[in-house]
Amino acid sequence: MKPPQETVIKRADLVQSVADALQFISYYHPADYIRALGRAYERERSPAAQDAIAQILTNSRMCAEGHRPICQDTGIVNVFLKVGMEVRFDFSDSLEDAINEGVRRAYLDPGNKLRASVLDESDFGRKNTRDNTPAVIHMQLVPGDKLAVDVAAKGGGSEAKTKFAMINPTDSITEWVLKTVPTMGAGWCPPGMLGIGVGGTAEKAMLMAKESLMEPIDMAELKARGPRNKVEELRIELYDKVNALGIGAQGLGGLSTVLDVKIRTYPVHAANRPVAMIPNCAATRHAHFVLDGSGPAEFEAPQLSDWPAVTWSPDAKSRRVDLDRLSKEEVASWKAGERLLLSGKLLTGRDAAHKRIEDLLKNNKPIPVDFRNRAIYYVGPVDPVRDEVVGPAGPTTSTRMDKFTETMLGRTGLLAMVGKAERGPAAIESIRKHRAAYLMAVGGAAYLVAKAIRKSRVLAFEDLGMEAIYEFEVRDMPVTVAVDASGTSVHSTGPAEWAKKIVELKLPVTAA
Repeated sequence: MKPPQETVIKRADLVQSVADALQFISYYHPADYIRALGRAYERERSPAAQDAIAQILTNSRMCAEGHRPICQDTGIVNVFLKVGMEVRFDFSDSLEDAINEGVRRAYLDPGNKLRASVLDESDFGRKNTRDNTPAVIHMQLVPGDKLAVDVAAKGGGSEAKTKFAMINPTDSITEWVLKTVPTMGAGWCPPGMLGIGVGGTAEKAMLMAKESLMEPIDMAELKARGPRNKVEELRIELYDKVNALGIGAQGLGGLSTVLDVKIRTYPVHAANRPVAMIPNCAATRHAHFVLDGSGPAEFEAPQLSDWPAVTWSPDAKSRRVDLDRLSKEEVASWKAGERLLLSGKLLTGRDAAHKRIEDLLKNNKPIPVDFRNRAIYYVGPVDPVRDEVVGPAGPTTSTRMDKFTETMLGRTGLLAMVGKAERGPAAIESIRKHRAAYLMAVGGAAYLVAKAIRKSRVLAFEDLGMEAIYEFEVRDMPVTVAVDASGTSVHSTGPAEWAKKIVELKLPVTAA
């Protein structure tokens, strides 16, 4: 019997393929996601949610045309390898080293530099690795003579909403999901996907949930043909019931919270039922390629005609706000749900900068920035390229700054905050107490937001990189009043209103 012909994978081909894949997914949404989001836009009845979806779709097309990142959070790299047992590699260093070289090249590409978000936890100092390495890599040996690779760039906001439970063997998976999804808030930037893993052990359930997010969005096709097994029945049930919660795009209330639900299962010990759930956000980024020894992978760019004919423009009723003349009286006049267009000088700051400010104030030391009568934007922008003032600069999850809110509003003179998703009870109470406001920008529209930024300079903590305090000069930056001075939150009122409408008016939440 003639032995099988072995496939030789060159290191250079693997490195280039990983680098090219990461660049490709940084600015091209998967076509199935765009189609599904286009359907969601067409059937959406909530004006706020439809406006948010329009921003995401417009941003997506802009990124495809401009080859710039869909989101300022360009993710932590996840790589799934299926290595054929007849494959041989022509290099002596590790497979991990080769993949990480591909990550390094992609994230440092001068034509489209991606944000380095990975921090080293080896001594708990959380120092930035500067090139977004290392990737999180999973390998499986399989029959065959090919190397199959799935590459994803997973955003921190959606990853932070990962949920796991070891439920009782007789407990309902549906009940657990419907109880759990509302606790995730909107920091995962819906509408997106839910990946669910059931069975195995704790780590196996998590791995299955993550892997399922690499699958194509096919809920419309599944509902059209009907389920063929129990897993597909559960996918449809969860899709309908999660959307009936009324959470909607960006948590503003509406008909589309999820575009698909994926489920993978594995045999399990009789005493256990591990269930993991991981969401994918509006910056859904993944690609699949196969190496057969003939050279690096090639990636086919989508056609611009694949995008729906949706172009976002500001609501004509939006109120224009001059940030350079911000006052307590004006902030107090804003109403929850009102749309604003911000112009003027806007400060930025995230977790690390807030922590330094808090430490300085605790030690009665001066802070390096004057926050009086100012607004702060929770953002960590991508580095600019070519003639850009700043790279994509969408909002980060605001709840991470909740523990600093009382200090910032009570001791610095800050009047307003801009971020994404909801605020927690303590932050809302501080906003009400100080007659301040929280404004929401759309997560997943980072390049669109960046176009409103006309100037940028670092004011403090330059060593923090993208987490430094910048001063942006913005013109007509679109935001929504998410928490007004009275403490009313649209992330509470919106979903409650739309959950009720869905039931009373029998509005369609199903895939068309």
